[in-house]
Amino acid sequence: MLSMCQTNRESWGLYVDLNTIIRQADAFLTTPNIHITDARAPQSPGSAHDYYSNGDYWWPNPDTSDGLPYVRRDGESNPANFHEHRILLRRMRSRVASLTAAYRITGEKRYEAKAVQLLDAFFLNENTRMNPHLLYAQAVPGVCDGRGIGVIDTLHLIDVAAAVHVLESEPGSTAETQVLQGVSSWFAEYLQWMNEHPQGVEERNEPNNHGICWFVQAAAFARLTGHHAMLDWCREQYKSRLLEEQMGADGSFPRELSRTKPYAYSLFTLDNLITLTHILSTPNENLWEFELSDGRGVRKGIAFLLPYLENKQTWPYGRDVEYDAHWPVGMSFLLLAGLAYGSERLLALWRTLDHRPQEAEVRRNMAIRQPLLWI
Repeated sequence: MLSMCQTNRESWGLYVDLNTIIRQADAFLTTPNIHITDARAPQSPGSAHDYYSNGDYWWPNPDTSDGLPYVRRDGESNPANFHEHRILLRRMRSRVASLTAAYRITGEKRYEAKAVQLLDAFFLNENTRMNPHLLYAQAVPGVCDGRGIGVIDTLHLIDVAAAVHVLESEPGSTAETQVLQGVSSWFAEYLQWMNEHPQGVEERNEPNNHGICWFVQAAAFARLTGHHAMLDWCREQYKSRLLEEQMGADGSFPRELSRTKPYAYSLFTLDNLITLTHILSTPNENLWEFELSDGRGVRKGIAFLLPYLENKQTWPYGRDVEYDAHWPVGMSFLLLAGLAYGSERLLALWRTLDHRPQEAEVRRNMAIRQPLLWI
């Protein structure tokens, strides 16, 4: 049984709405299991167990009779593309994360049992499981069956890895323990695929937000599976490559500023860089305080973007081509960095901004949806 001391509840309640978490978890107790096999992608060359998605910004070719090959319109999402597997994965993530958070708050086994049931159905059951690879993610009709940048589609699984980590830390039944061990093994297989398959390597080497998101996933999955060598390598890459490659001298992310959604992409990149900082920091390797010789580090990234979070009207880099009016929102980096630095300025923004936006595209760009699993 979890130790649910009043002090913990009071502390968590300063930053997250515990009652809302419990209400959501209560609703999920009676919902059906979710499976990747619930939706079959007609254009996928894989099986019913293989994740498939289309690249967001690709549209039918207006100059050909069959619309092939698709052409790219940066920043303009095509609503007709196949998104069902993304939706199923995120739906499973949200339910597992909420149930696990409710279990952490209350210690009630019914929340744990339902979370484990969902995990078993999505990752392990032979009839419904998702295979641990992303060969067919962000495919482009007429161009390719899958791309390395598709690995970003599983960014939302970091909440699942955090949930499994919480569930594994408490004693459960033999059957539940076996499921959690099986899910950890799934993540170990997927991490190996990410790190060794050419598409995973391609994503790892991307010099923009995709590269950072690869490392966020690798670190989260390595922490769950006890892959200490991968965690050490991620720390080394954080210090020797990621900041140098992606952050400008002023703390901005130049590659994101050049996109058609400079505001959203900048926030997304900082959010994930801070998540990576949080995962990788240890008492001996405090990346919250790490800086390059010219001062670039996560503090500088926060200092660059914070004024534009507090007053978006001063943003000088142009409006996003889509969903501009929906930003900013209460992204988890405000809470994680606010706690790490003891910054009331960051925590005040976290309390003020909307943690639960309704726009699907905005939610899709929030990797952590259940921060109680991370603090």
